[in-house]
Amino acid sequence: MAQAKINAKAHEGRFCRSSSMADRSGRLLESLDQLELRVEALREAATAVEQEKEVLLEMIHSIQNSQDMRQISDGEREELNLTANRLMGRTLTVEVSVETIRSPQQQESLKHATRIIDEVVSKFLDDLGSARSHLMSLYSACSSEVPSGPVDQKFQSIVIGCALEDQKKIKRRLETLLRNIENSDKSIKLLEHSKGAGSKTLQQNEGKLN
Repeated sequence: MAQAKINAKAHEGRFCRSSSMADRSGRLLESLDQLELRVEALREAATAVEQEKEVLLEMIHSIQNSQDMRQISDGEREELNLTANRLMGRTLTVEVSVETIRSPQQQESLKHATRIIDEVVSKFLDDLGSARSHLMSLYSACSSEVPSGPVDQKFQSIVIGCALEDQKKIKRRLETLLRNIENSDKSIKLLEHSKGAGSKTLQQNEGKLN
């Protein structure tokens, strides 16, 4: 009888310890779940800062190469460029790095996708129109919407093999490159229009003199 009571007490003690450990484990798991949410929020905030830095640098560069910048005096242009360079320097002092965890296969896919984009960019000066069309097909391969033009199927399969964060960065890079091409094209057309208008005015003045 006495032995039975001892065994009962032992079982009761084990039960209490198990219950306490389960409660403690549950609290720890809940804390980790909350911390996971904060970690993801931190990564999202850092990524947002990283993207804002890219946008700012692009905007500063766009102003420096704008048609308006070409149509002001040399002194004004120099002063504005000094301000733009100062802003660019201050922007570059902000260092943000969000590392992406990749498998070896994802790492290889990222390298392959980056190499393809770099090859297109290297052909900008040779044939801007062809480079733009190629970039559009690459961008369509990254878009979840129904594309309006051709899709580079090979590139699409490569991008799908990348980590999700890398897929977003690849799409963002292509968007930036396409905007830069569009801005460059506008500047060229405006410059040609300005030259054409100037030539026409000069011919009209010569006609008046004759």
